[in-house]
Amino acid sequence: MLKVENLDVYYGNIHALHAVSFEVKEGEIVTLIGANGAGKTTTLHAISGLIPIAAGSVRFLDQDLTSLTPHKIVELGLTQVPEGRRIFANLTVKENLEMGAFTRKDRKGVNDDYERIFTRFPRLKERLKQVAGTLSGGEQQMLAIARTLMSRPKLVLMDEPSMGLAPLLVKEIFDIIKEINATGTTILLVEQNAQLALTIADRAYVLETGRVVLQGDAKELANSEEVRKAYLGG
Repeated sequence: MLKVENLDVYYGNIHALHAVSFEVKEGEIVTLIGANGAGKTTTLHAISGLIPIAAGSVRFLDQDLTSLTPHKIVELGLTQVPEGRRIFANLTVKENLEMGAFTRKDRKGVNDDYERIFTRFPRLKERLKQVAGTLSGGEQQMLAIARTLMSRPKLVLMDEPSMGLAPLLVKEIFDIIKEINATGTTILLVEQNAQLALTIADRAYVLETGRVVLQGDAKELANSEEVRKAYLGG
């Protein structure tokens, strides 16, 4: 579904990604793990068209994304839940969800999706007219995920969904991620909590200073001594 080959990205003179290659197959949860500054978010931004690619290619459903604008990439069915949620804090919950469906023309389908969202996120239904910036951290993360689902994506890039959340809420968010995947949406997950990410992923890639240094079955990597020492606290 997604094929990233020999991706190079620069920030000015800083070489942030070095020939990064990986793939995501339809129906999978694939996770990118690594320390802060390893290049995980940069990789997602490059795929989404938010930063320029210096070399290499990104193909989604066999279409080259390299020269496409971010909104065109969303229209193809690839969306991102950004790090830090990035909800529209001054808009209501309903208006945030409407923004998620901005590229769609099928009004009936959009209305049907509101009902699906409210079934999955009943708390958002209760707060529909509330200004999004006044929601709790967990509710804002739910809104960020729900807003993305309103575009009916085939592949969702998730960047640090557990960041800043209490452990109980982290479990709830990860249960939601598994549920979304079980209903047919493919997921590429970037997550600082490597242990948790590896428990729900099918496969994983380990990034270090902008390079893929390990890859494989998520459960095998979770049991690897090298990965445990470096990322799982022993």
